[in-house]
Amino acid sequence: MTAVPSPRALKQAVSARYDALACCTPGTLSCGSALDLAAPVPGDVLVDLGCGSGKDVVRAAGRAGAGGLAVGVDLSEEMLERARRNVPPFLQNACFVRSDLVPLDLPDDCADVIVSNCVINHARDKAAVYREVHRVLRPGGRFVVSDVIAQEELPDHVRADPAAWAACYGGAIPEGDYLAAIRDAGFGEVEILERSEPYPKGGVTVLSLTVKGTKR
Repeated sequence: MTAVPSPRALKQAVSARYDALACCTPGTLSCGSALDLAAPVPGDVLVDLGCGSGKDVVRAAGRAGAGGLAVGVDLSEEMLERARRNVPPFLQNACFVRSDLVPLDLPDDCADVIVSNCVINHARDKAAVYREVHRVLRPGGRFVVSDVIAQEELPDHVRADPAAWAACYGGAIPEGDYLAAIRDAGFGEVEILERSEPYPKGGVTVLSLTVKGTKR
């Protein structure tokens, strides 16, 4: 079996990259339009996994309205500090939680919508992340996730490189494996909403995929 970075090495590499980006990168780091495709409505509780600087959390809070809530989740305290500063004073329905993807520091059945952009590829166990997504969603709740996947199985030297994982391609897995991880987590039908053209990154070929699933 190909060696992958240890949890500690992976967390250090990802934290180092995104802590540095927190102070110098405008906007949102993403690989799709998950929030727009999720279409939150007034009253929804929405969770953004890997919220970064909080741009989508602010947008989601506006769409959810006073009766809803937008929750940003990120592991980088530097990103979360920036996100909190980016929330306009008049928005009272946005909040942030520092948490890893597994486990998520959120209660069962608390969210109507979960979105994520270019984050789950960082996780060593994608099915474990989607099990957490399933746990946190209310029955009938939905997720829309944009993520990076590999066109084919990545070579061992890429899979073993923490910096490649932090750069959003070392942890990418083929589409079939990614969709299987979602289904194994308890989601039935998975809908592919967007698929980019393949593009080179770090000597390998990847693409962006946006998927949607609903908790029965």
